[in-house]
Amino acid sequence: MTEETNAPSGKPPTEEAPQPAPEPQPAEPPQPVADEPVSASESKPDAPAKDAPARARQRLLLHMPVDVRSASLVVLAVLASVFALQWGQAVFIPLMLSLLLTYALSPLVDMLHRWKLPRWIAAAVILLGLFGGLGWTGYSLSGSASQLLDSLPVAAQKLGQAMRRDKSASATPLESVQQAAAQLEKAAEENSARVAARKGVARVVIERPGFNVRDYLLSGTVGLLSAMGQLTLVAFLTYFALCSGDTFRRKLIKITGSSLQKKKVTVHVLDDITRNIERYLLVQILVSAVVGVTTGLAFWVIGVENAAVWGIIAGVTNLIPYIGSVIVLVAAGLVAFLQFNSLQMGVVVGGVSLAIHTLIGNLLMPWLTSRTSRMNPVAVFVGVIFWGWLWGIWGLLLGIPITMVIKSICDRVEDLQPIGELLGE
Repeated sequence: MTEETNAPSGKPPTEEAPQPAPEPQPAEPPQPVADEPVSASESKPDAPAKDAPARARQRLLLHMPVDVRSASLVVLAVLASVFALQWGQAVFIPLMLSLLLTYALSPLVDMLHRWKLPRWIAAAVILLGLFGGLGWTGYSLSGSASQLLDSLPVAAQKLGQAMRRDKSASATPLESVQQAAAQLEKAAEENSARVAARKGVARVVIERPGFNVRDYLLSGTVGLLSAMGQLTLVAFLTYFALCSGDTFRRKLIKITGSSLQKKKVTVHVLDDITRNIERYLLVQILVSAVVGVTTGLAFWVIGVENAAVWGIIAGVTNLIPYIGSVIVLVAAGLVAFLQFNSLQMGVVVGGVSLAIHTLIGNLLMPWLTSRTSRMNPVAVFVGVIFWGWLWGIWGLLLGIPITMVIKSICDRVEDLQPIGELLGE
């Protein structure tokens, strides 16, 4: 066995050869790291998906700065306009009535003018025929209308007595005792009055006069004269408007501006106003005629006296939205109760009148109006309420046409288109 020693030898040590560089190893894919919670203060716009709903809600916000000064001026202008319309209703109401009559009668005047008849003669013929026909109809029905007016207070008095009888017939024992006590108290007062009369004490009894419709109408002579003056003003305004033809239209187009765009917009606005008002008047006349004929026939079948008069009254009052039906309902119910001496018949006649006005006048009429004028029924109803509050019964009559005119203007003016969209269907 040989023994190796570590003693140094005389030969120098040999140098080792250099080792080759290790080949690069393929990089391992990074291990997935769990998401660390991010605080609200450190969140970024593109961070977690759980903040997406909040960012979506933030994107849906409409940043529309409001100019307080401009809004205040608009509010003040609207309030000033409402005050001016209320204060100047004695002028504005005849103007609007004459405008409606002009739109209604212009086709007839144009037809006569095409037959080589001058416009001033054609307008006079049409207006004389209109007012003459209304006057003849009123005179021919004056007798029946007078009897009808005289019967209303009597019918109301009898209705009150019948309701008191029905109430006393169905009275409870406690109410019977109270009625007996009231009768005893009344008898005691009468006895004491007779005793006082024997002693020479004068007894004064103040009686209220009964309600008389004729006296009430005569006491309103001033109001009647004022109404006649307004009707005369409306007639003259309508006559001059019919005589002028399209002069006002051409002048209005001329003063709107020198640019062709403004003139086109004005023409479109005037065409929309004319078309909407003519359609409204046509629908109004047809619906009122249907209401009048249906009411007259229904009352004739039931046996109500003066059925033709009631038909005319129903057709005329249908021109007043939502209020005319109440007038005919109350009056027809009272007259039917007086004629048949039966509360049930009064209810039946009033119910028939209410059903006709509700189905035709208050449901069909607003729907047809909204369809022909492209307005939603809510806007029509709100317009009637507003103008009725502003001008009373004339506002109820003129509310829908005025709202149509406002919508036609707002649809063609860029800054007012939101209002037109709100009024539209």
